Amino acid sequence: MSGSKKSNRRRKAPVIADRGGVQSVRIASTILKALAAGGGALPLKDLASATGLARAKVHRYLTSLRNAGLVSQNADTSHYQIGPAAVEIGLIGLRRISPVAEVCDALPALRDLINQTVTVAVWGDGGPVVVAMQESDHWVTMNIRVGSRLPIATTAIGRIFLAHLPAAVTRPLVTAERRDAQQRKLALPSADEIDGLMSEIRSRRLSRAPSALLPGVDAIAAPVFDYRDNLVAVVCVVARSDAKITGWDGSAVRALTDMTAQLSAKLGFVDQRSRQSKQTDGEAKSKTPAGAIVPVDGHREKTG
Repeated sequence: MSGSKKSNRRRKAPVIADRGGVQSVRIASTILKALAAGGGALPLKDLASATGLARAKVHRYLTSLRNAGLVSQNADTSHYQIGPAAVEIGLIGLRRISPVAEVCDALPALRDLINQTVTVAVWGDGGPVVVAMQESDHWVTMNIRVGSRLPIATTAIGRIFLAHLPAAVTRPLVTAERRDAQQRKLALPSADEIDGLMSEIRSRRLSRAPSALLPGVDAIAAPVFDYRDNLVAVVCVVARSDAKITGWDGSAVRALTDMTAQLSAKLGFVDQRSRQSKQTDGEAKSKTPAGAIVPVDGHREKTG
């Protein structure tokens, strides 16, 4: 009998290792990521909703994180935000990253995933310059190579830069290209048409165009941003027109946008649209009844 009572006695839970690590570190990381995704100072209840953890548990972790300088608290509102130590750690990590190298290193994986030719371009003194290329098994005839400069008004890559760089930087190039097109009796989009294209490109973060340089070859491009919201590179998929890569819902487009979004996040870019979506999700979570079991990163936590 006594043995039975002893076996049923609740024991103090030990520190649980999670996938080779310590669970408390994982939980602290979850809270810090929720703060970062929130974009500003957040109240305790919002953090609890975003993480799916009980408020009391979140508060205990916030106290320790605040003592370590990883979290700070507004004295007037009591809201929490990323602390100076976390900011310093993040900046050190970002300074060690070479944005263009990160993008170029990711290119082979994209090529292998969609089996189409892919390129990376950056902004040079005279416009977009191709700095990397990975060719696929599909035969595509083109005279564009690493080092090639591209038009800004008629190419998928160029239009990404046109949509995101200051007009003072891009206007002289557009003017020169329009003058050249008139001399060669070639059609170029009107100013109004370009304005409409730029709005769509900014909204979708995608640019598609039948290649003005290579008839029968289509291209679709997407931007990569850094933690300062600067456009650091453009990734482009190039294929024969019969491959039909430019559909907004096509597999090539999904792979391209997934890759560029991941690269931007790695470089510290915070997508405001994703943040708004997460805030909406957080509002929905806040309606979860107290005591409900909510999954958190593969684990089940009880709400307060």
